[in-house]
Amino acid sequence: QVQLLESGGGSVQAGGSLKLSCVVPDYTISTYCVGWFRQAPGEERAEVAKINTYGKISYGDSVEGRFTFSRDIATKTFDLQMDSLKPEDSAMYYCGAAPISQYRGVSYCAGFQIWGQGTQVSVSS
Repeated sequence: QVQLLESGGGSVQAGGSLKLSCVVPDYTISTYCVGWFRQAPGEERAEVAKINTYGKISYGDSVEGRFTFSRDIATKTFDLQMDSLKPEDSAMYYCGAAPISQYRGVSYCAGFQIWGQGTQVSVSS
């Protein structure tokens, strides 16, 4: 199974910036949807940003306008630039991949089921 390679994260004061990177070694535009998710203690894992089968990027409501998700197909790297960070952004961040499947000629993301090891983001007030 493919292993997702995450880097970045760390500690920053509120208003600061951090960048996370994820390498998906066997990525192609027809193999995986990729996204970033986060999980704070006692909470469920939540979607932060993802790119779907058609290259469309979507964001969670709480990060829209502050975070930027980008893809470099050549290096198979997915970056999450996080600006204007808030204490409530503190969490373990995970890169996730969902295999792309087909149904009646339509491609779809078949559920995020491959995960990186996670990287901690801590934002102090």
